[in-house]
Amino acid sequence: MPTVSIITPAYNVGPYIAEAIESVLAQSFGDFEMIVVDDGSTDSTFEIASEYARRDRRVRVLQQPNGGISNARNHALREASGSIFAMLDGDDVWLPQYLQQQLAILRACSDCDVVTGNAWFLGGRLDGRLARPRPDLREQPTLNRMLEDETAVFIMSAFRRRVYELIGGFDESLRTNEDYDFWIRAAIAGCRFRRNDEPLGRYRRREDSLSAGEIVMLKGIIRVLRKTRTALVNRPGERAIADSQLTRFETELLAAEARAAIEEGDFRAAGDRLAALHRRRGGMALRLAEVMARWAPRMLSIAYTMRRMRLAARAAAQ
Repeated sequence: MPTVSIITPAYNVGPYIAEAIESVLAQSFGDFEMIVVDDGSTDSTFEIASEYARRDRRVRVLQQPNGGISNARNHALREASGSIFAMLDGDDVWLPQYLQQQLAILRACSDCDVVTGNAWFLGGRLDGRLARPRPDLREQPTLNRMLEDETAVFIMSAFRRRVYELIGGFDESLRTNEDYDFWIRAAIAGCRFRRNDEPLGRYRRREDSLSAGEIVMLKGIIRVLRKTRTALVNRPGERAIADSQLTRFETELLAAEARAAIEEGDFRAAGDRLAALHRRRGGMALRLAEVMARWAPRMLSIAYTMRRMRLAARAAAQ
């Protein structure tokens, strides 16, 4: 049996899957199996991955009707035979030393269950920037740290089989933030985490719709936190952190929905969201924006566009 099972969900990643698989085959540590689950793709994903499987028996390709990323990961986890699982999505890439370094940390730390990694962003406005700090001066990930900071654990992580045996797979009712839910459940169950801040991969960002994507992600993390707080009924300290984060993200969601409504020209909805946001945050700027949404929508649209342009210029200059 291989030491490592690589878990790779793949949905319509035809332009990227070859690079992902080649990055695995180029690993300095070679005792692995790579399980690619084609999640009902309608492009060339399955054909490309299958060609690699014909060339190298360490690559296995499974096919299923579209069920979402959690369903695809769980399919791979059920088929996996390794003692270590490593997560690589079908549009991401590892550097050649990734597995070797993650395994070295797991071997040196016998009481660690998960080693989380780091990577450079690939594509989008953050292309070439680090996904996480290096050096990362934050404390090692614990349940408290994860609740306080949703970026504490990165998706490019390796973990012992016992984590999966202890908590089961990914929650298939979640369409986003399913990895955050998985790590929180592992921490609640007592699993220990260690961070490797050396960037050993490239994490692809495809920003098809910034406002819509932000809303989806915020709704996802709110759903995870609401689910988590029910599991913390006997842990008042952690539950208080979850409640505080819920308030934060619910407020951010109102702001994101207000921005999206302005962009779509739905100024009635924008006014409602801005009013709700003002009740939470206060401030004259929000009150003025609400009034403009109801009585001077064109002025609000112009002011919003100018502000976005200034923010974009500032970000480009950094």
